[in-house]
Amino acid sequence: MGIFTRVRDIISSNINAMLERAEDPEKLIKLMIHEMEDTLVEVKASCAGAMAAQKKMQRELAQCRGRADEWARKAQLAVDKDREDLAREALTEKRRHAQRAQSVEDRLGQCEALVEQYQSDIMQLEDKLAAARERQGVLVQRHIHAQRKKRAQTDIRKAASSWAVPKFENLEQRIERMEAEADLVNFGRKPLIDEEFARLEDDDEIEEELEKLRAASKKTGEDQQQ
Repeated sequence: MGIFTRVRDIISSNINAMLERAEDPEKLIKLMIHEMEDTLVEVKASCAGAMAAQKKMQRELAQCRGRADEWARKAQLAVDKDREDLAREALTEKRRHAQRAQSVEDRLGQCEALVEQYQSDIMQLEDKLAAARERQGVLVQRHIHAQRKKRAQTDIRKAASSWAVPKFENLEQRIERMEAEADLVNFGRKPLIDEEFARLEDDDEIEEELEKLRAASKKTGEDQQQ
């Protein structure tokens, strides 16, 4: 991938949209920042090279124009001295340097446009990089929170799944059965204290009946004596 292709892709990309639909935004944003940093280094290096070439062409253009002007003065001098033969040669040199100057000027215009493009790309890349770095911390925290929430929801779904519910129901039934068995241990039997009181009540009834029998027997004996 060429440098300008990467630059155009990065500048035209919607960072927020990419991060929102990414499976691992934390990893993606690190890769994006790394890519931006590498591309920015390359663009700045290329821009520096283009600026150096621009200055060299500017010096070359000035030299070509200076020599063309110099040969123009020589041609004028030759005419003034009635040396048309020298004037023709001087004009030929002037034209040669003027043509070279035009060629350098054309290349210089292309180089200046390239430098402007590099500088524009650098500014946009730096803006994108700053935005990505600013979003990095927030997105990392959001990603961590989302992962934890996802794990929690997964655990909840597992607890409510068909595999877990029967186990809980089975455990509940076992506990209920144990409670019922505990209740049956003393089923039908009165507590000891109730048994004691019941025994005392039975003794009282027997004594009352025995007293009645004694009274009846005594009365019968008295009646017989009379």
